[in-house]
Amino acid sequence: MGHMMNDKLVFLGLLYFVQGIPYGLQSSLLPVYLRGAGHSLTRIGFTKILYFPWVLKVLWAPLIDRIGSKRRWLVGTVSGLALTCVSSALLAPESHIWAVAGTLLVMNALASVQDIAVDGAAVGLLKSRGELGLGNTAQVVGYKAGSVFAGGGLLAVIDVAGWSWMFLLLTFVYAGVALFVWGAPVLDEDSLRCQQQTDGGRRGGSQGADIVRPWRVWRKMLAVPGTPWTVLYVLTYKLGEQGAVTMFPLFLLDHHMTARELGFWNGVIAMAFSICGSSLGGVLLAQCSIGTLMRRVFVMRTVSMVFQSSLLTVLDPSPLMKGMAVLSMSVQHFLGGLITTLTFTTMMHCTQRADESVQATHYSFLATLEVLGKLLFSALAGWMVDWLGYQVAFLFFLTLSAGTALHVWTATLTGALREQPLKQPLKQPLKQPLKQPQ
Repeated sequence: MGHMMNDKLVFLGLLYFVQGIPYGLQSSLLPVYLRGAGHSLTRIGFTKILYFPWVLKVLWAPLIDRIGSKRRWLVGTVSGLALTCVSSALLAPESHIWAVAGTLLVMNALASVQDIAVDGAAVGLLKSRGELGLGNTAQVVGYKAGSVFAGGGLLAVIDVAGWSWMFLLLTFVYAGVALFVWGAPVLDEDSLRCQQQTDGGRRGGSQGADIVRPWRVWRKMLAVPGTPWTVLYVLTYKLGEQGAVTMFPLFLLDHHMTARELGFWNGVIAMAFSICGSSLGGVLLAQCSIGTLMRRVFVMRTVSMVFQSSLLTVLDPSPLMKGMAVLSMSVQHFLGGLITTLTFTTMMHCTQRADESVQATHYSFLATLEVLGKLLFSALAGWMVDWLGYQVAFLFFLTLSAGTALHVWTATLTGALREQPLKQPLKQPLKQPLKQPQ
């Protein structure tokens, strides 16, 4: 039994590892590489739009659940990622920026489909509560490890290896994982179960489709107490932080650090702080109320952004400045990881107030808005810095962060953040659709 569980953890951890690679490429490596090649912050910021397939994955999730086996979807998507990396290796981002953007868009689309398939496989493979806990740990650690590998590790060596060799390495990684999944024995039982569920769905699906009325579902969902406040919160809670996290490394690249230094400090060390913050959030929630935690953490984030913004006035690349910059990035990522854990807990508390029939849809709706808010602002952050300059843009980011802190503080006084008892259990496990490490 223990050997079988280890096989499941290795299988899931490896798949989540390769799923985190596209995020690491676009969040840490690509901005620094393009900035070093002379591209504007506006153009670099617009690359965040390439994450958009993750927002739309809810549209094709039913197709993946009903057609084919999880093994075929996983092998197909991972193989597609390998082929995409081959295409990227043949392109030079300095002269083929739009072609590179197209390949990365395809990588995100394939990774989002892989995410649906691997989540479905995990639901079938993990049976007991203990297995679910270990499986989710493998998910978080594997995804963030893949992000660190692509965004920090590869950035640290890209000056030596070059763009083409880097993507050839990723090609071999994806190809190896595709072969591993094709022969993985842990999927044998899950494939049979999925086929049985598919056959049952074909027999009863039409009747269920006749019963469900989409407009009634949306009306019930939007009527859930606390939903309007939560919608506004998830759309705005990361705006100021997202702008700072995206632009501050590029400021350091312009004035203080090399791409290799940024790859280590921002792509590895700061990411480790993000993982620690996410983990600490779960521990603190078991000891304190969520309203108290959020009020304190959001104030701390605003203070940390004041500190980080003050560093923009120091242009001398001294060791002291580099040390302060690393400290500010580490604190920002730590608090960002902590806030992310608190936010998804807040979303779940809101969903717990919903009727059982719309709980899964309600949570997916909130999670999609959370992703959409971050992506749209990240795409505009570079344009703001190009237009206003670093100092003025960061003052705007700071204002947004302070406004969110005030929004949270008010909610703790009015009761919008009060945890509600779970009246009806969730029939489906709730899951964050885009596992960003911040």
